[in-house]
Amino acid sequence: MELAVAHETIARWQFGITTVYHFLFVPLTISLASLVAGLETAWVRTGKEKYFHATKFWGKLFLINIAMGVVTGIVQEFQFGMNWSDYSRFVGDVFGAPLAMEALIAFFFESTFIGLWIFGWDKLPKKIHCACMWMVAIGTLLSGYFILAANSWMQHPVGYTIDPVTGKAQLTDIARVLFQDTTVVVVLHTITAAFLTGAAFMVGISSFHLWKTKRSNTPDPKKTAAMRTSLRLALVVAVIAGLGTAFSGDSLAKVMFRQQPMKMASAEALWDTEAPAPFSIFAVGNVNEGHNSVALEIPAILSFLANSDFTSAVPGINETAASEAARYGGDPKDYIPNIFVTYWGFRLMIGFGMTSFVAALIGLWTTRRKFWLAPEHRTGSDEVPKLMLTKNRELNGFLTKWSWRIGILTMGFPLIANSFGWIFTEMGRQPWAVFGLMKTASAVSPTVTVTTQVIALSTFTLLYAILAVIEVRLLVKYAKAGPVTTEEPPTKDPTLRPGPEDADKPLAFAY
Repeated sequence: MELAVAHETIARWQFGITTVYHFLFVPLTISLASLVAGLETAWVRTGKEKYFHATKFWGKLFLINIAMGVVTGIVQEFQFGMNWSDYSRFVGDVFGAPLAMEALIAFFFESTFIGLWIFGWDKLPKKIHCACMWMVAIGTLLSGYFILAANSWMQHPVGYTIDPVTGKAQLTDIARVLFQDTTVVVVLHTITAAFLTGAAFMVGISSFHLWKTKRSNTPDPKKTAAMRTSLRLALVVAVIAGLGTAFSGDSLAKVMFRQQPMKMASAEALWDTEAPAPFSIFAVGNVNEGHNSVALEIPAILSFLANSDFTSAVPGINETAASEAARYGGDPKDYIPNIFVTYWGFRLMIGFGMTSFVAALIGLWTTRRKFWLAPEHRTGSDEVPKLMLTKNRELNGFLTKWSWRIGILTMGFPLIANSFGWIFTEMGRQPWAVFGLMKTASAVSPTVTVTTQVIALSTFTLLYAILAVIEVRLLVKYAKAGPVTTEEPPTKDPTLRPGPEDADKPLAFAY
């Protein structure tokens, strides 16, 4: 029994470490692809150098990130055969369908058009080159959609039947798998969170360069223009994405309440059913045992989040565990996840995510044009005392200084929020690998020994630590360097038609 528990625990640790690490790159890839495409579109339409320099700069950081994301993502495919072979055999026909679509459709878009974008700056017409980046952006969104559809099926299995002979899940309706309400709200929540992540990343780096510019005796006007443009774009995107994350999170909470009531109860450490149920801001004490004294809570909000009704009852952990034990068998305690992880993971997800949203609001406010000018500068009147101008300048300097610092410090907050969000999502589903169909203990590979698991876990952890050092050093190096403003935009738009000088040239390679 103890060996079986160790077997499952190590398998879960390995999958958790590799998955959370990989997902550090996914939201940046999704968001930066669209942001770079938007900047290049602005350059193509206006011809302004600031958009060109911003496109090249953020495109370079995007390429570093997507390369690392591909490397770490490959391991995810191996995971199902390494430690979860029984799971793969049971759900392969269903789970494999969206994964195959991701590889054949989405990854094809990404890999093909990213190559054209990298090497086509002086070979493709501007509009076609820009279209290549938009195709990459579409590919990243499709990739995320298919992966999230597969995960949503694990949260709420639909569109399948169980083969009476083999006992395996068989796909019957791919449309239900791809477009069920779980998939739709999870995609909206994850994609908006991804854009909040990319926008915060852009805000932080832009703030760093603009802060350096203010302290420099010889500022580079081209770099300043590119970074100002990037900052304003990122602040707007962060505010919109932050609002989208909040509203989609509300929809996701309602879906979660209907489909996985234990996850809702564990998110609040709500041990007994309450009507109306309060939303806990934080708790003091041992939430795992239910002996906590809640320090701060908002009455009836949990009832509204769960059911759009301020008076409705929310089932507690004890009642939900007893209900699931009666339905599926076993001890009610087996259906209770780690409450400490789910409770605090939920709060850290919201806290770090919304902090970046608030920081973006502050940034938009403090970067408004002419806002901090004294009234006489806005109206032309000389009636306002000079003291007001002095005070406004002092306040402007104070807020600006802290705006740069906030922008830089909160750059990685959405990444932390994303990680805790996925930890909450997966831990809150326990003990299920596929909710209601297969428990995690039944999904592990029966022939893989604990020794093999420990070796694999240690190897992947060490390998990922090395990759983390490489990734951070590359990003820091090129982010600190800033845009290469000495590079001039192409003056002549290339044509795809070969000229007469190319007629007699030999093939570059032949088969």
